[in-house]
Amino acid sequence: WGNGEFQNYTAENAVVSDGTLKITAEQEINGTDTTYTSARLRTLDRGDWTYGRFEIRAKLPTGQGIWPAIWLLFSEDTYGGWAASGEIDIMENIGSRPDEVFGTLHYGAPFPGNVFSGDEFQLAAGTFADDFFVFALEWEEGEIRWYVNNVLYQTQTSDDWYTTGSDDPAAPFDHAFHMILNVAVGGNLPGPPDATTVFPQSMQVDYVRVYKRDA
Repeated sequence: WGNGEFQNYTAENAVVSDGTLKITAEQEINGTDTTYTSARLRTLDRGDWTYGRFEIRAKLPTGQGIWPAIWLLFSEDTYGGWAASGEIDIMENIGSRPDEVFGTLHYGAPFPGNVFSGDEFQLAAGTFADDFFVFALEWEEGEIRWYVNNVLYQTQTSDDWYTTGSDDPAAPFDHAFHMILNVAVGGNLPGPPDATTVFPQSMQVDYVRVYKRDA
């Protein structure tokens, strides 16, 4: 995958057991060679939505170089290639900062003309690896809101975003997106794992729920 990540994604690294989905990053050392595996699940062509409330109850992994994410990506490049057609990050975490998550929008022009905006939520005590938390996003025309355990911590509106692919102020966040859940290892954002990183590391997902607002 992109972003300078180290892992190979395999089906074997996603398992449902004891009532939760476990997306697990593994390390394998063969002599001088180190390889990493993990899993990346997406709903493309199975679940695609324009607007809604997206609610995921999850417990996060931790450690230097561990990068769990729950996000929405355009299902069709209506306004051009990434990120002109948009990306909505519901939750991302850097494992070396286990008490903080952040939500981000990516938009603008196709790479390398893409830009982003977002904010973070920090726990007063403990970490996101200690327990399950509900990460939610409410997305309607012209406005997107982020929550942790129903605490609103960020709102972005169409005044904050744009795309070179359309003059419509709601674009690119006005067409169908699908959901992705993954745990990356290494990459441009968290940096590589180091001697302090303990494997395996799992993001446990209790549920994923998508709601449609009544008219």
